[in-house]
Amino acid sequence: MGTPEPDGMSEADFRSLYRDLRRTAPGGAAPLGALATLTPARTLAAVREVRSGRTVSLAAPVNTRQGPDNAEPAEHRLTAPVGGVPDPGGLQFARDRIAMNIHGDVDSHIDALCHVIYEGTLHGGMPAADVLSPHGAGALSIDLARDGIVGRGVLLDIPRLHGTPWLEPGSHVTAEDLAAAEARQGLRVGRGDILLVRVGHRRRREELGAWDSAGARAGLHPTALRFLADRQVAALGSDGNNDTAPSAAQSVAFPVHVLAIHAMGLHLLDYLQFEDLAPLCEQEGRWSFLCVIAPLRLPAATGSPVNPLAIL
Repeated sequence: MGTPEPDGMSEADFRSLYRDLRRTAPGGAAPLGALATLTPARTLAAVREVRSGRTVSLAAPVNTRQGPDNAEPAEHRLTAPVGGVPDPGGLQFARDRIAMNIHGDVDSHIDALCHVIYEGTLHGGMPAADVLSPHGAGALSIDLARDGIVGRGVLLDIPRLHGTPWLEPGSHVTAEDLAAAEARQGLRVGRGDILLVRVGHRRRREELGAWDSAGARAGLHPTALRFLADRQVAALGSDGNNDTAPSAAQSVAFPVHVLAIHAMGLHLLDYLQFEDLAPLCEQEGRWSFLCVIAPLRLPAATGSPVNPLAIL
């Protein structure tokens, strides 16, 4: 079931992997990062993945309850009618307001390329101090994806590979796991694909309850990013944080975020949910589909809440 406790990566090993991925990742130095691999031709080809016309959301409901994994829950309140009491004699409009921590450990969101600051720089070597201010990000913000990310989505179900409903917190998904799931599911991840990796985080949370996922969660081992670089994917998403906790890298708490966003220019989607999608893929006997990701228009933001759609 994944690798519970692989040998930790030394700082030297991590830096070597970082340099390799930064040098070889397709689109890694382009203004759009890895989204440069998702060309109009590949988007058009992805439309042919639609066969049954069934659609499913890949987002979890926005969570407004405090819990061990949600210290700063989203806030939602009705702002009108005043007092929540409608006036029976005239026209009114129900209105509401929402506030949230985009990068929390519960709500589905997408990370912009300016989200990760590593050794004082952003993706592409931009000095973070020159880009970030109290007013937001002057470059590499989620505005890079303002026209949407639309392409072939591929779901690799790692718990299914191992015959279990979920991976236990602390388990690592390796490159070997990704290749084995790919072979078992009868497909091949390719250039410009939106790769989605299920670890079963959402199902475990639903069945066993919330836990402190900041300290313990399943995710990708840093070396699994070589698989993504070799296959030249456009974006990466998971039903967890993408990173394992505790970290496999001795010197970096979130090595997958550093490697994916900072080195490779990959937009990451964290805390999605695949419990509706996986059964549909089983029923239809295929694990690829048209995937539509539409972040909010937040020109200077480091990320956005997101509700990706799979269309089969």
